[in-house]
Formats: sequence, C-alpha cells, structure tokens
Amino acid sequence: MNDNKIFFAPELFIPNGVRDISFYEKAFGATELRRFSNDDGSIHVSELSIEGALFHLHEVTAKSYYFSPGAHNGTTVCIGLFVPDVDATIKNAINAGAIEISPAQDYDYGYRQGTVKDPFGHYWQLQQRTGNT
Repeated sequence: MNDNKIFFAPELFIPNGVRDISFYEKAFGATELRRFSNDDGSIHVSELSIEGALFHLHEVTAKSYYFSPGAHNGTTVCIGLFVPDVDATIKNAINAGAIEISPAQDYDYGYRQGTVKDPFGHYWQLQQRTGNT
C-alpha cells in the first residue's frame, strides 16, 4: 500500500464484546488484514479490506461521540459500496445475516442500488453503474 496516496478508510463502531465479524467476509468478500484483541479475546480494532478498500471495526469507547448504530437505533452514515453484481451481493449479505432495507432497483441516473443493514446496524448501499449517465 502506498502511504502517500489519499483514500477513505471508514471506522465502523461495534458493541463491546464482539468476537465474530465473519459477516463481512461472507457478505462482501472482505479479508481481515489485522486485529487488535482485548484480553478476553473480543475485538478492540479490526482492519478489513474489500478488494483494496479499507475499513475498520472498532469497539465502542468512552468517547460519547463515537457509538454503534444500536445505541440510538440509527446511523449517521450509509456506506456506499460499488460491486460488479448488486443482486448477488445483496443475496450474499442477506444469507450472511443482513436485513434488506431496500431491494435492488435501477435508477434513471444510471445506477442499480439496494440497501442492507449489517448485523451491527450499519447500512450499506450496494451499487453498480448500469448506464452512461
């Protein structure tokens, strides 16, 4: 990885005590690059990649401005993920434990999009370009 390159790496907060994050591998083909565990084996921080796109899972800390979506029954961000096949990815995500929020559909601006909520409450808008718009 070129450290001089600018890129986004979202940090998604998860509840304390989480040990299993296999959802991301099953749903999106993510690879865990490294993990920092707590003494009890739960995740403190995990760095994952979806075909080179990095993101982190981080347990909730004492900082009140960082919280998992379940703390307020909502989220302030939807993660957009461009994929080669929206329908197949939504199906994989649901089979891995996601909840469908909106089914895949084509939009007049040239995208096919659908949204799922992962087991930790994070919303993922799965999308692909379908036209030249």
